[in-house]
Amino acid sequence: MEAHNLNSDLELQLMSDRVLGNLSTAILLVDDAMQVVFSNQAAENLLQESFGQMNGKCLSRVFANGEELISMVEEASRSDHLITSRQMHLLSPGKAALTADITVTPILDANQILIELIPMDRYLRIDRDAAIKENHDVTRQMVRGLAHEIKNPLGGIKGSAQLLARELPEESLTEYTNIIIEETDRLTSLVDRMLGPNTLPKKSTITIHEVLERAAKLIELESDNLLVIRDYDPSIPMLDLDPEMMVQALLNVVRNSMQALDNTPHPTITLTTRIERQFTISGKRHKVVVRLDIKDNGPGIPEEIKDHLFYPMISKRPGGTGLGLTFAQSIITQHGGMIEFNSEPGETVFSIFLPLSQDTQEEL
Repeated sequence: MEAHNLNSDLELQLMSDRVLGNLSTAILLVDDAMQVVFSNQAAENLLQESFGQMNGKCLSRVFANGEELISMVEEASRSDHLITSRQMHLLSPGKAALTADITVTPILDANQILIELIPMDRYLRIDRDAAIKENHDVTRQMVRGLAHEIKNPLGGIKGSAQLLARELPEESLTEYTNIIIEETDRLTSLVDRMLGPNTLPKKSTITIHEVLERAAKLIELESDNLLVIRDYDPSIPMLDLDPEMMVQALLNVVRNSMQALDNTPHPTITLTTRIERQFTISGKRHKVVVRLDIKDNGPGIPEEIKDHLFYPMISKRPGGTGLGLTFAQSIITQHGGMIEFNSEPGETVFSIFLPLSQDTQEEL
């Protein structure tokens, strides 16, 4: 009878381990000393660490900034009540940061705490992507309407100045009409640049590294002391791109990074290409996309302009028009891609995501 009960208990334990191991929710189980005694496969994937590495490790070593989580575990242990926290920012030593919804549940009579982590980074990025696209569309509509209202009177001013120049009695007076004509041309050009590209992409099959190298070499010619590091994945397939438009978009982003390094010792830009899988752009999930990171070691983007960085005329650089990133975003959007950034002092990364053709995705 005892052997039967022992076998039943063992079977239940094995079934429990299989269920927990196959959950999509990341699970950590810690004892009363805050040491990890169990983790499932989802937790290993999320934290980029195996259970063998985490087993017996205190939460303060699993997470570099785990004070808030440890406080939750302590409170749950004292109160014997479930505690939840939304969008907690966590960082594993030497690993990427993550944002997760946390549920902490005390296991009664076992002196153990169950920690559930539901990663929110993907959902937050999708929401941010949708907001950026919506803002981009609204901004373009506003700029188009504004451009129409500005360009009509500018055309009238320029035509009147040209007629006036013909009627002036002295040739020296045409200096003033020339100024009027030149300034109206300058304003017209500015408005056209605010509108972004007004032609459809003329796509051809090309590697992302070819267009990236053209932009990188132009930037290297513009700066004497800039170090450009290449970290390319040579296995990335060909893409259907408009080479000229894409070079201009990449050049705008790389040049923006270069200009941010004006007062930075040892200015460095790192260009990285990688494959991302199961990635969502504008509500559409792609099996495979190409990711291009443009990283600089500058001072970072000021907090006050982060939420509006891709709007026209947003710039903290003296003499800057704030149109380079807007123009780049328009081109990348026309190619079905997206651009986002992450910035802190000492490191700013612009990430460009471009989907592969459907045929190429099916082959991979």
